[in-house]
Amino acid sequence: MRYLVACALILSLLLAACVPSSASKLPEPRIVYGLSLMPSGFDPHINASAELGIPLRSVYDTLVYRDPATGDYVPGLATEWQITADGLSYTFTLRRDVKFHDGTQFNADAVGTNIDRIMVPETGSQKARFMLGPLAGYEILDNYTIRLNLSQPYAPLLDSLSQVYLGIASPRALAEYDNATYQFHQVGTGPYKMVEYVPGNRLVLTRNPDYAWGPPFYVMPANPVQTIEFRFLEDPPTRALALESGEVQIVGEILPVDAQLLSGNPGLRLYPVPIPGQPLQFMMNTSRFPTDSDAVRQALLFATNRAAIVDTVFQQFSPVAYGPLSPSTDYYYDQVANSYSYNIEQAQSLLSAAGFTQTNSNGILFAPTGLDIPPTPVGGSVGDLTATPAAAQITGIPLELTMVVPPWGLVPQVAQVIQSQWREIGIDLKIEQVAGLNQLREAAETGRYNLIAMNSPGRDPSLLEQYFVTNAPFNWTGYSDLELDAYLQEGSRQIDSQMRGALYGAAQTRIMERALILPVRDYVNLNGATARLEGVAFDAQGWFPILYNFGLTPEDRN
Repeated sequence: MRYLVACALILSLLLAACVPSSASKLPEPRIVYGLSLMPSGFDPHINASAELGIPLRSVYDTLVYRDPATGDYVPGLATEWQITADGLSYTFTLRRDVKFHDGTQFNADAVGTNIDRIMVPETGSQKARFMLGPLAGYEILDNYTIRLNLSQPYAPLLDSLSQVYLGIASPRALAEYDNATYQFHQVGTGPYKMVEYVPGNRLVLTRNPDYAWGPPFYVMPANPVQTIEFRFLEDPPTRALALESGEVQIVGEILPVDAQLLSGNPGLRLYPVPIPGQPLQFMMNTSRFPTDSDAVRQALLFATNRAAIVDTVFQQFSPVAYGPLSPSTDYYYDQVANSYSYNIEQAQSLLSAAGFTQTNSNGILFAPTGLDIPPTPVGGSVGDLTATPAAAQITGIPLELTMVVPPWGLVPQVAQVIQSQWREIGIDLKIEQVAGLNQLREAAETGRYNLIAMNSPGRDPSLLEQYFVTNAPFNWTGYSDLELDAYLQEGSRQIDSQMRGALYGAAQTRIMERALILPVRDYVNLNGATARLEGVAFDAQGWFPILYNFGLTPEDRN
């Protein structure tokens, strides 16, 4: 009898081993996410790249969120907030049920610690500090109430507080690690925890099982992704290949030509996401001949077939841009659309009015004599207009332009198409490609360019202030207009929505009337993912995925 019982027990154990339980039926859902850039640093309080926000948006929570569908502000770590009528104080009531990944209790002191870290010069914040605008200080009213005080009204504050760069980190972790090492040990309150970061290789997150305080657009999927490994795919052609091979399950910034091919693959999905902020644009140097002329700048706009560029370079995945803001940006003014439709005759008429009436043996337009040329900037190099007035009168002044381009965003390819288009009407465009952002800034400082590519993403139009206000850090147009300054500066101070709309509408109109930029296309981030990845969505800023919503169907758990 004992023998039979023992045999039955062994048989039952063997059968149990052959049939997996519900907990061990399938491996833990895990994906690899391809990043298109290796940032110089991954600390959101210090560094400024959009790429760092792709993983870290889900490591940190913010005081408020913006609903991706409506753009409205919704509760985050703050359950409610009050703004004084003068716009100088913001009082936040905080959640009481939140803990950081290291077990530290979230409270008003934690918010204050983060603000202190961001504001002190020793931190060297590249973005977060400036997003707080004219912050004068804060008051902790009780354990779960904090008031931020401003020296002047700053309408973009809530938008700033909704972004990962102002995510709230654990005070314990900030005390344990210095500014150089914290990026390897980041601790937030978000739906995912950072478990590993190896620069240049990988960054790994795991789902926070205790997370229960997300915004309303965080929706738990049926098969939530538990582990996400981020890997770096900086060479654009490798991204689609990695997706097709299964090396990654999702990746952004796919080349448009590859996106066309992927769209026909039933095992993959394409997610084009409009990016708010500035379009791909070329800023025109109003301090350098010949783009110091309104007529020349306007002629360049009319001479550019932007629809052809969108067709050729972007495979129609991006809309043509018409102004300094994209349509997904707050207070976009649609009246700027079609103000410079492609019109060769109009371009030629304007160039003729600017004095370029003849062509040389190479077919390049030139102004023969008597044209008033502003002095060349100090430090001019070969290619600058350094000829003496006598030589200019003898040889004429050819319509030669210099365009400085960075390597990203297919800007070099766009420049080549523009070069070909302009050459047909007698404009000689020289393209100078730089290696990166630092080199782009160095080129801007020299002033030896007619056009230079630069833009910023962002939902709030206050970003225009750093590009078009006199003496602003990125005013690479060199343009000074007190009325435009007033529109933009008052736009960031004005807390009335209707008034803000009127101010930014006037600013966009003025920028295009004076032809300060050549807008080309509104940014669209082409994301590709396996069809088995469910719940793919992005936040109101466009770049950052809502990882909490990601799930894998059982067939893709591997």
